[in-house]
Amino acid sequence: PSVTTLNSRRFTNKLALLLYLVHKVAAIALVCFLIFKGIQGLIDGSNPAKRKEERVLKYLLPQVEAASLLSITLAFAWQKALREWPQIMVYFILWCTFFMSLSAGILLICFQKPATDGVGVCFIAFAIGNGLYACWVSQRVGFCYKVLLKSLEPVDKFRDLNQPAYWMLGAGFLWMSLWILAVVGALNFYYPALVIIALLLSLCWTTEVMRNVVNLTVSRVIALYYLRGMQSNTQFCFQRALTRNLGSACLGSLFVPAIEAMRIIARGLNLLEGEDEFMFSCAHCCLNVMQSIFRYGNGWAYVQIAAYGKGFVRASQDTWALFEREEMEPIVDSDMMSAICFLTGVCSGSICVIVVAAWTAKVHQPFTATISLLAFFIGYLMTRIAMALPHACVSCYYVCYAENPENRLFDKTIKERLELIKAGRDVVVPTPRVPRRFTR
Repeated sequence: PSVTTLNSRRFTNKLALLLYLVHKVAAIALVCFLIFKGIQGLIDGSNPAKRKEERVLKYLLPQVEAASLLSITLAFAWQKALREWPQIMVYFILWCTFFMSLSAGILLICFQKPATDGVGVCFIAFAIGNGLYACWVSQRVGFCYKVLLKSLEPVDKFRDLNQPAYWMLGAGFLWMSLWILAVVGALNFYYPALVIIALLLSLCWTTEVMRNVVNLTVSRVIALYYLRGMQSNTQFCFQRALTRNLGSACLGSLFVPAIEAMRIIARGLNLLEGEDEFMFSCAHCCLNVMQSIFRYGNGWAYVQIAAYGKGFVRASQDTWALFEREEMEPIVDSDMMSAICFLTGVCSGSICVIVVAAWTAKVHQPFTATISLLAFFIGYLMTRIAMALPHACVSCYYVCYAENPENRLFDKTIKERLELIKAGRDVVVPTPRVPRRFTR
């Protein structure tokens, strides 16, 4: 049975929490060991890797630190601008990401190196896709703005709501600094490529957990305000997210990004309906799997995890059941907030690439492609941590509305949209379900 108390004291998803803690201890041990190997390689004059390490420290470390500081600045700039001018910023983010990623791709191609050409082509391809997406969703921007504006109203009642993001970004910057030193040390160890890939995967999981800790903190504060009218203590909610609900953050950090990627693929398969029989025999299976995944794992679950202390899977099931009860699936499926937060991360990453690539091309051009990719990941990951606040606010608005539509804190925005959808007078993105031809 679902746990519905607001004061649950149990730890959620203990196995995922244990796995993350073991991974974190191993990652810290590996980073410390690699930093030691790096120092050892620099001290040992006869070490053949010494010269390579010195070049990396001289021509890579300053750019990475600069990219980290720039990404933190951009992260809070995006969040502040989105809170102050939501209507303008939704359009601005869509098109700024297009121009920044296109500019980064063109800049890298101008260096005329095989590595930079490959990375530049990827940026340009993404820019084209982003431009098409911006045109496709233009009819939904108005509703996105209305929901964003309404969902951000409670933020002004909690002046310290951004503090968890400050702490997580500070911790992220310190860990990033140690991480890049470990990358330098990996050059003086066995199988450096494999070690660096392992470090990169660990970094992605760690920063995603940091983002979801901020998400859970904000979700609890805002959800309790909607559900009970409570003025919660942000520090207490932050401590709860770091302890009792950390296991759910770890589990969700592993699966939600993959689920979102599969969701995009499923929508793409739906658009191909009627083209090829063999393709849809495969699509039939994929879309059936997606139906189960949406029910047992989705990003909306963090609201009920934070409010009621449920496990990730149970919270996903209960949240989706609420959406089905209120017939809100078309609205939540077409919600743009996840895409907006993703694009802000890409835009910050692209800006970091432009700055760092131009810098590196002047001082040591052979490192340009490597540093560009690293700067992009740093800019993207750090920005997503700060953007967890508006994302959590929008999620709370939808989930809490589904739980109690008659709450006086909600207006008629969602209700009127549902009526328009039922009347066939509004545009929504179809839920990636099994096409009709396979359900006959």
